[in-house]
Amino acid sequence: MESKKYASYAEIERDLEILKLEKEINYHKLVLSVQKTKQSITPQNIIGGFFSSFTEYFSHSYGQILRSVLPYAINWFINKKRGN
Repeated sequence: MESKKYASYAEIERDLEILKLEKEINYHKLVLSVQKTKQSITPQNIIGGFFSSFTEYFSHSYGQILRSVLPYAINWFINKKRGN
């Protein structure tokens, strides 16, 4: 990083004030992020997220499940009718 050349103390003070405000903003962003994380890690949100991902997985793989279970169901039904 190239060092900056200042012509007066006022320029230094201005840059220091800007850095101080940026530091404060970043601190408040961090605090807000921690608060949002705490809110998202509640038992209701964890369970809700689990069930939503579970239902989403099975809703997209419904055809695959049906294709794999259907032959066994048909064979069971046929064997039941025959008395085997």
